[in-house]
Amino acid sequence: MDTDAITFGTDGWRATLEEFTTPRVRTVGQAVATYLTDEGRTAPVVIGYDARETSRGFAEELARVLCANGFDVLLPERDRPTPLVAHAIVERNLAGGFAVTASHNPPEYNGVKFIPHTGAPALPAVTDAIADRLAEPRSLPERDHGTVREVDLATPHADAAFELVSSITRGGDGAGREDEDEDKDDLDLSDTDLTVAYDAMHGSGRGTTDTALERAGLAVDRLRCERDPTFGGGAPEPAAENLAELIELVTDPDSAPELGLANDGDADRLAVVTPGRGYLDENLFFAALYDYLLESDAGSAVRSVSTTYLIDRVAEAHGEPVHEVPVGFKWVARAMADHDALVGGEESGGFTVRGHVREKDGILMALLAAAMHAAEPIDDRVDRLLAEHGTVVQDKTSVACPDDEKTRVLSDLETEIPDAVAETPVADVNTADGFKLLLEDGSWLLVRPSGTEPVLRVYAEAETDDRVQTLLVAGTELVEPLV
Repeated sequence: MDTDAITFGTDGWRATLEEFTTPRVRTVGQAVATYLTDEGRTAPVVIGYDARETSRGFAEELARVLCANGFDVLLPERDRPTPLVAHAIVERNLAGGFAVTASHNPPEYNGVKFIPHTGAPALPAVTDAIADRLAEPRSLPERDHGTVREVDLATPHADAAFELVSSITRGGDGAGREDEDEDKDDLDLSDTDLTVAYDAMHGSGRGTTDTALERAGLAVDRLRCERDPTFGGGAPEPAAENLAELIELVTDPDSAPELGLANDGDADRLAVVTPGRGYLDENLFFAALYDYLLESDAGSAVRSVSTTYLIDRVAEAHGEPVHEVPVGFKWVARAMADHDALVGGEESGGFTVRGHVREKDGILMALLAAAMHAAEPIDDRVDRLLAEHGTVVQDKTSVACPDDEKTRVLSDLETEIPDAVAETPVADVNTADGFKLLLEDGSWLLVRPSGTEPVLRVYAEAETDDRVQTLLVAGTELVEPLV
């Protein structure tokens, strides 16, 4: 078995179906089974999967390997969002779990990630230990095999999300508590007369996110909420160019929806559409979310190195710190635990909050976005934040770079860091993840390797669109000669 093709990137192993084969998936299953056994973890393992044509079959193959190693396995009754898997691990005290998903990648891809017993993304120490154990599947005597059982992952997750969002809307007077007298459905937004448009992009959020929104008392207009393993022939990536119908619906003054929400293929990320802005930049949503949470609670924020400094300005206004981490939600999750942070997130649309599982969750965020919008229109909140803290614009581009060349290119870039970018002096260089050039005018330029695609990402943030585009051109011109 060629195990060199199995590499764990930012969020598990993803590949085209030419490389993502049943024997290799079984090899990953055996490596995890060996790792869990070596760690002394004997509790059941949950295996979730997304809406792709091959995902249920790969999940069943993993189940066979785990059962042959003595583990009982829990499977959902259908494809379900990755956040439900993470929640089940913590709620049921499981040894860990798998999510068979390629997230936002096109349908010709699939992937798998292992989630440890913490429910947070696996750190490199864990994925390295699994990689060291990649081997052909083995089996215990049949009498020692585990069993497979189908379980409901959706209801327990929805109950927990409702309890948390209810606590936040009440002013933070009950986060994390257990009270038999509390009605778990006391999150009731029906009196707001709010209509929400939800786009599942044919992914696993259908029947989960939209159901939760309806349970909260909202009227929901559904888009692409039918299963299509090809995702309509595109990628289930909730970017502006892929959400034209949702944007048109919400920005039309004659249509009912006042808020648009969309999930990626495995519903761990959220995109937001508003009447005034159309597609809402994820950085602006993050700042608005943090501002909303600070109305009822105190706490720091965790953001990735590629995420807006507007978070820092909101935090400073409330006397709170911000913790910057490399890109990858595993680092956000670890910092949230280290600092008991109120919220953590990335500019790619992945967020979670204190009191919830430390994994990005697009279903919870959809509920929070609706509750936040009901309290104050999101456009109004963003307008207020920008008026108070200054305009912030961010964008990114990519430069093609083979995976095996990324380390070399970054090493070469270290000796090519300029004294100025776009005629503005470089004040400092942050090397937490790639190279982030902090400029004297408060803008910044970041170059870092993608953990999921053969590209280098180039990010820029400044006060105007024109300035951002100028910085992106400068960053591209800096990197391209090195590739």
